[in-house]
Amino acid sequence: MQRQQQRLLEAEARRRRAEAREAAAYQRYAAQAQREHRQAEARRRTQELEAQVEALRGLLASGTRAPAFRADALLRTEEVAPFAPGALAHPLPLPHPDAYPPRAAWTAHQRAQAQAEARARFEQDWYAAQAAETRRQQQLAAYQREYERQTEAHRAEVRRHNAGVTEVTDGVRRGEPGAVVEFFSAALYAATAWPEGFPRQVGAAYDPAARHLVVDWELPGFGVVPEAKAVRWSAADGDFRETARPVTQRRALYREVLAQSVLLVLHQLFAADPFGALACVTLNGFVDEPDPATGQRGRIVLATVMAERSVFGGLRLEVVDPVSCVTDGLRGQLSARPDQLTAVRPALRPADLGDRVVTHDDGAEEPDLSAMDPIAFEALVAELFRAMGMQAVMTQRSNDGGVDVDALDPAPIRGGKIVVQVKRYRNTVPPSAVRDLYGTVQDRGANKGVLVTTSGFGPSSYTFVRGKPLELITGPQLVDLLHRHGLRGRLGDGAPAAPAAGAPARPAPPAGDHNVLGMSWSGGVALDVCALVCRGDRVLGDDWFVFYNNPRTPDGSVHAVPPAPPDRAAVRVAFDALPAGADRLVLVAAVDPEADPGADLSGFTDAHIRLLDPALAELGVLGVSDGRTGETALVLGSFRRRSSGDWDFVLGGKGYRGGLEELLGDFGIEVG
Repeated sequence: MQRQQQRLLEAEARRRRAEAREAAAYQRYAAQAQREHRQAEARRRTQELEAQVEALRGLLASGTRAPAFRADALLRTEEVAPFAPGALAHPLPLPHPDAYPPRAAWTAHQRAQAQAEARARFEQDWYAAQAAETRRQQQLAAYQREYERQTEAHRAEVRRHNAGVTEVTDGVRRGEPGAVVEFFSAALYAATAWPEGFPRQVGAAYDPAARHLVVDWELPGFGVVPEAKAVRWSAADGDFRETARPVTQRRALYREVLAQSVLLVLHQLFAADPFGALACVTLNGFVDEPDPATGQRGRIVLATVMAERSVFGGLRLEVVDPVSCVTDGLRGQLSARPDQLTAVRPALRPADLGDRVVTHDDGAEEPDLSAMDPIAFEALVAELFRAMGMQAVMTQRSNDGGVDVDALDPAPIRGGKIVVQVKRYRNTVPPSAVRDLYGTVQDRGANKGVLVTTSGFGPSSYTFVRGKPLELITGPQLVDLLHRHGLRGRLGDGAPAAPAAGAPARPAPPAGDHNVLGMSWSGGVALDVCALVCRGDRVLGDDWFVFYNNPRTPDGSVHAVPPAPPDRAAVRVAFDALPAGADRLVLVAAVDPEADPGADLSGFTDAHIRLLDPALAELGVLGVSDGRTGETALVLGSFRRRSSGDWDFVLGGKGYRGGLEELLGDFGIEVG
């Protein structure tokens, strides 16, 4: 017995030793795997640093291979998506008498009765199908009209934009300073050769007599050159260690990057000039940093050069030494210690000529944003984003994917890549533009999308952006942002414009001669929403009952219209045009027995009426009562004319179990 216990103890000891050996082997394996993983990560980081340095050294070579800017890239096409009404394009099938056979009967009288019943069922379904087909045709016609309106608006905007581009290019041919500054500033903003993170801020002036363009261009800061030369994994410390790049090497590379940037800007300007407008370009490269002597933030010029076209055209930029080319070949100046912000003195600045392309408020009349040239307007928006502390550049039109400005917010957590679309509209921006921006944000992997307009947005646009990384900036908000960041701009004559729907704490007054009442509700019940023009509790007549078979009153003051999301029904009302004998407009809802037979209003919840202006901007929201079980029709509420001529809304709530027929009887309409 003792020997058996001894053997068991020895076996247990062997098992434990084996487990210990396996655990030790696993720990060695895990440590080795972690060490190899960390070393691989260190190599990857080092390769990233080397690739970043190689990209900086090849900036000029890669930039000169990029296509030259052309005015045609700014032109837009008038092409629109074809009309696609979907299911509305297809007529609804009408019932056929053969599908309604009479039931079997034994006697002649029973057979006659069965045939009459079958005929009655057929006629009932045929008239219902005719009514549904009539509604389809009305909806299709309304959809067609809206498509044609939006198409014409799009084409008109494209024609205005293209006319603006043509006007600018014609101005460049004539040597007009404003046009020249605008065109070549756009060429610099639209250039695709610059690495991500490089600033693009420009100021320029033009002397037409000498065909001389003077440009201030922002250069990258010293931080563009990596401080680290390599990364290694220290097993002793259990952490990554960076090998610092020597200061002299980092300074030399930074000077080379500045020289390449100067040469690349000159190349882009001359390459974008098929008109012969530029005989000479003076370029001042600056950084926006605190002055070491005063501590005040300002533009410190680190490079300046005056290049004649005839001289610059003879340079072989793909093989030159950038620093020698700037300082010796073009007789320019380049800071000897740009890392310490040692400045050079430029011979000529844009302010010496005037006509800056983008200026802060200097007391001159503010430009009308609505009448601004499209290119200048986009440049102004880009300047605004830069004034807000971001990096922002205009995009090349030929391949912008619908994006006008690319911005980068350097703020941690909330920052990131931002795509900006600019709409210089006078009318409300359609919701399709907001949906397109969201698609662009997803396609480009951006953190946020911003849509800037001189007009406003409709309620469906604000509904769509809820919970999405999108921001809508209306015309008044844009003006406010410009002024708060030292830039200039106004809308029209400068009078405050009404904000678009959804803008907080600034409700817009009713516009035009009518309003739209948009109705929405939760639940899947299918409803017909109707309107009754009444005097007291009596409808003025059958023609003043607006529903799907009578979509408008005789005078057109009340008209059923297709709803815009999120609404599920809509009625257009010109309150001032209602007959003098009418003192109330009653809105009712009833279950559609054809679409939802057997349903009641228990599924009619969270209902409300939105009061909209002609541009579909929301003016207010009116709550209505929920439906109740067993009821199939409901008075939503009524607008009542007061002695002052104003109209007030009075909440309804009376329900009917007998459906629309019973409800209409209360208002004096006999339904046959």
